[in-house]
Amino acid sequence: MVKTIKDIEIENKKVIIRCDFNVPIENNHIIDDKRIISSLETIKYCLSKNCKIILMSHLGRIKEESDLKKNDLRIVSKRLSEVLHKNVKFINKTRGRKLEDAISSMKSKQIILIQNTRYEDLIGKKESSNDPELASYWASLGEVFINDAFATAHRSHASNVGIASHLPHAIGFLVEKELTHLEELKCPDKPSTVILGGKKVSDKIGVIENLLTKVDYLLIGGGMAFTFLKAEGYKTGMSIIDDESIDFCKNILKKYGDKIVLPVDTRTNKEFKDEGSIEHKDITEIDDNDIGLDIGEKTVTNFENILAKSKTVFWNGPLGVYELENFKIATDKILNYLVDNNIKTILGGGDVVASAKKAGVIDKIYYASTGGGATLEYLEGKDLPGLIE
Repeated sequence: MVKTIKDIEIENKKVIIRCDFNVPIENNHIIDDKRIISSLETIKYCLSKNCKIILMSHLGRIKEESDLKKNDLRIVSKRLSEVLHKNVKFINKTRGRKLEDAISSMKSKQIILIQNTRYEDLIGKKESSNDPELASYWASLGEVFINDAFATAHRSHASNVGIASHLPHAIGFLVEKELTHLEELKCPDKPSTVILGGKKVSDKIGVIENLLTKVDYLLIGGGMAFTFLKAEGYKTGMSIIDDESIDFCKNILKKYGDKIVLPVDTRTNKEFKDEGSIEHKDITEIDDNDIGLDIGEKTVTNFENILAKSKTVFWNGPLGVYELENFKIATDKILNYLVDNNIKTILGGGDVVASAKKAGVIDKIYYASTGGGATLEYLEGKDLPGLIE
């Protein structure tokens, strides 16, 4: 059983909290601080216990020198200071004397944020490979470790699995909430429905196989719908196809055809862009040079009819190319339908959460997971290495 922060002794101790501050930044401005806000409950709890708090997080990917500047966590320390109404000292190092001296001189209720853990990936990918020397070093900086970054729980990194192997450890409030809500999908209120979108079937095979044994309906949209349609014998034109998953689609349709609902129409274009020869077509009318970029109006109605009788909905992946205005229509309609009808919906992280934010309904959704890949792997039934007992 994974321990929570309330299960271990942290009072007056140096506590390392692995947060998820992997926020979107444009023009040196944080455009969505939800992940920062989500970290506050655990941080404030540690403050109430007179802890010395050492925060760690990654930001983006570090593959070359040019990635360092654009993935600097200093901007996060400023925003965190604002929302906490308390100074968060930023140390522009991931190791060394400056960091060690700053930590050794800390007083109770002081907070330090160290530089992006993935700076250690520049040479030898020491963070991402869970380098034992790096993990041991980071662990030496604290006395207790709290993992509150669910989005990286499916990765074995030095800043989560590595540190936890050396210190008393537990999960924070954010991770606890994630697990509590995702557990609801293992035995959902019936009837229950899963909506899956996105590009590739292969990314979601495990989720499809696992959830189809538990839910009543699987509604499929996005690019992956065309792989299923091709498996059914339909022409799909120039639409994205995951050819390696055709046989899987045929087999799963044969086994669970009574649960799986595919599009009956689509919005097409001749090019992957927001203007041009945009048409609404039944799936029997797709031409060789058509690209299906969104599900159509009839499909939206079919989906809504099923959702109307659903008590639990899990959704991962947009139903169309959401970044294009003309092909986000179906996703927006279904999001608003779920909200307007007060249907218990759990969004599975990633692009569908971003879609809900853009549509202005995120605060009306029952729960939006921060996970993405971690959420999908958890729902596949896989053990997440970051959740160490």
